[in-house]
Amino acid sequence: MVRRKPIIGISSNLVIDESGRFKDFWRTYVNEDYVTAILKAGGIPFIIPIVDDKEVIRAQVENIDAIIFSGGEADINPAIYGEEISERSTAPNNKRDWFDFELAKIVKEFKKPTLTVCRGHQVANILRGGTLHQDTSYANNMHLTHNQQSTPDFLAHEIKIDKDSLLYDILKKEEIWVNSFHHQVVKDVPEMLKVTAVATDGAIEAVEYKDPEYFFLSVQWHPEMMAARDNEDMLKIFKRLIKEVKE
Repeated sequence: MVRRKPIIGISSNLVIDESGRFKDFWRTYVNEDYVTAILKAGGIPFIIPIVDDKEVIRAQVENIDAIIFSGGEADINPAIYGEEISERSTAPNNKRDWFDFELAKIVKEFKKPTLTVCRGHQVANILRGGTLHQDTSYANNMHLTHNQQSTPDFLAHEIKIDKDSLLYDILKKEEIWVNSFHHQVVKDVPEMLKVTAVATDGAIEAVEYKDPEYFFLSVQWHPEMMAARDNEDMLKIFKRLIKEVKE
């Protein structure tokens, strides 16, 4: 049993600074809302930098109690799930792709409690054999605005939650409203996973293991943005992640 506050890793992003005195410098970062949500839930946030050494990644995982796979701007390279890049995909960040997938493999091996968000949700699906629609316009009848241009906690659309799910166990609700900041969406779900929440237009919003061996919750929306702004339902997700570590 962990006696101190749980250390919650946050996978980071890697971007080139395009302005200022340090133009063309690479920067490692996460959006502050992840940090805030973890602090509000009672954990210790720990940003995990992108590296290209598998042994270092293993050591990173060994030194955290749970992990959040964060979102990000760059689309995942579709070659990873066997497709050519479409005209509506953005240029991939191959450094981050390699790191995220190696990190996810090691986390899965260690069975660390895991929450994946947005891009992280898509990584989790692909790692286990799934695919993506490279743009929501390629999916049949997907008519909602999934890439909102609004405040971080704006409730963009409703989702329906399966009562037989971890997500329902956390929220105790069959319908909630969520924010939405993505233009790609899960298409094929691998056999080991089950869909546990969908938007009203059919977009897959959450997946979990059919036969869980450890805490794993994967969501397409951004609960950290909502939790950081005092949305109690979303804060419950982060509190549950931390509770899993303590127990």
